[in-house]
Amino acid sequence: MTVQQFQAARKHVDTPSGRIHYAEAGTGPVALFVHGILVNSHLWRHQLAGLSDIRRCIAIDTLAHGATEASATQDLSTAAQAAMLAEFLDALGIDAVDLVGNDGGGAVCQIFAVNHPGRVRSLTLTDCDTHDNWPPQAFQGFVDLCASGGLRDTLAAMLDNKDIFRSPGALGPCYEDTASVSDATIDIYLKPYFSAPDRIRGLERFVAAFDNGQTVAIEPKLRSLDVPTLIVWATDDVYFDRKWAHWLAGRIPGTRRVVEFEGARLFFPEERPEAFNRELRAHWS
Repeated sequence: MTVQQFQAARKHVDTPSGRIHYAEAGTGPVALFVHGILVNSHLWRHQLAGLSDIRRCIAIDTLAHGATEASATQDLSTAAQAAMLAEFLDALGIDAVDLVGNDGGGAVCQIFAVNHPGRVRSLTLTDCDTHDNWPPQAFQGFVDLCASGGLRDTLAAMLDNKDIFRSPGALGPCYEDTASVSDATIDIYLKPYFSAPDRIRGLERFVAAFDNGQTVAIEPKLRSLDVPTLIVWATDDVYFDRKWAHWLAGRIPGTRRVVEFEGARLFFPEERPEAFNRELRAHWS
């Protein structure tokens, strides 16, 4: 899927949480993809392109990310994002989905799944916030940056010099091969934060709302979640150790498989789409 094709797939819908933007491709049962911090629905472009023959693939921009804005007083917590998913599906008249999450989006998916198990046909969790393991220690510098007011200048520097985005001190650890991350992709991820005066503040508020108590609290519900679940984990992820894949498998009775991608990193849906899409096809079948 080219940048132009992705942009042509963009849509929006109004919900009680505001106007939610998303990208869509294909027809049939709906698969809903939920991203994490600093990225947006573009993360899932290879899934939209590669799986649209068997699913109506929808990749959402969560609150304060991508083209989806947030009001100055809006709750941006993980639980609020999960509640927004239910409103989003209601607005589109969608009853149930194959739910897929990465990074912070995985925590959103967990909360949504335990609160609305009847709306989840299947669940796929990749490297993500789980129980009390977030924000990850390796991400604490970014959390501190947001709290100190340095986010705007840092994101502006990344846009001006894309190698900063790819550096070990920024988003570099999310990728196996940082050279494969195009300038166009970085623009799609970061330019929306400069599209309106308050967009950076929305991202700062999103980070300030981090609270792993929300995922700790759902552990009892995870233990009764019978939804067919696939867990796919990167083994070289500096943020989310593979032990958390097995922690989730041990808590979710619906878990069918745990798959480890040796040497992969957090954003493997971008870098290893063929392998990941094969796992999704098998899981959904």
